Amino acid sequence: MKTLGKRLTLRHTLAGVVMAAGLVSGAQAQDITLRYGHMNAPNSIAGKQAEWLADAIKEKTDGDIAVQVFPSSQLGKLQELAEGVSTGTIALSHNTAGAIGSLHPPFAAFDTPYLYRDVDHLMSVVDTSSPLMTRLNEELVDAAGVRVLYGFYFGSRNLTADRPVTHPDDLDGVKIRSIPFPIYMAAVEGLGAVPVPVDWSEVPTALATGVVSGQENPVNVAVSHKLYEVQSHMMETGHIIAAEMVLINEGVWQGLSDEHQSALLAAADDVRERATQYVLESEREDTETLREQGMTIIGPDEGLDIEAFRTSVEARVMEEFADQYGEFYSQVEAIE
Repeated sequence: MKTLGKRLTLRHTLAGVVMAAGLVSGAQAQDITLRYGHMNAPNSIAGKQAEWLADAIKEKTDGDIAVQVFPSSQLGKLQELAEGVSTGTIALSHNTAGAIGSLHPPFAAFDTPYLYRDVDHLMSVVDTSSPLMTRLNEELVDAAGVRVLYGFYFGSRNLTADRPVTHPDDLDGVKIRSIPFPIYMAAVEGLGAVPVPVDWSEVPTALATGVVSGQENPVNVAVSHKLYEVQSHMMETGHIIAAEMVLINEGVWQGLSDEHQSALLAAADDVRERATQYVLESEREDTETLREQGMTIIGPDEGLDIEAFRTSVEARVMEEFADQYGEFYSQVEAIE
């Protein structure tokens, strides 16, 4: 829990954070520009929601606050973006829970494979007003000077590859790209493959050149980044029901007026709901797009052994993380 002294220190040091984060005050104090950097393509769901947030903040603050969005890793790679919000070089970004775990390790547990009953359960868990998320958000502020503004449903992560896969044994010795953080490395190992950590900005080239034979991501990512050009198959493993979390630098947040904080929270509520519904509605359409582009989709009807993947992934993840995150998992299970 932050002390009053820490709050005051954050407010007094905002001027330095402003300069670094690209938070530019105009002639009047209410004229503020915030920089939002992320790794996704502008036409991806994650990219679109960043623009929606910029529009919503402008509207709800009557133009007092503008958000400049820098997509496609213009301001840094995955790890650099998380660190950038922490150090104040950027004001806002979105990232995976696993990447946020580099700032405060318990956040990585949100991306544990096969953890949530369904999307509604996930969204209840990552709601910033839930007891679990409230506590972890306070810890994140203390640990890294960052808070989660909101989380939105990013999609269910599926495996894509340059070959058909129906069982973990089919991936024995096969190199699959992994997000370069431990929980994702363990998940890829559980799928049966050899995890190769590659930053997202380098994935298309790694797939095209055969450095890796596949990757795992929500179906929208496969569409927006045209992975059908370098991958022949998508396996509907659905191994991680994932949320992306939008972060804001705490110094920037504390420097905003109460009115502006309320406006940002209202914008966050609108965008969280809009982005989540957009993903839910587009997943089936995106899968059909991949079929139209020539990818073969393998699900249970095509012989995909979901239970074999579930058993293998859960065993591998629990082997490494059960002691560290056991209490977290119990709290998640208890959330309705």
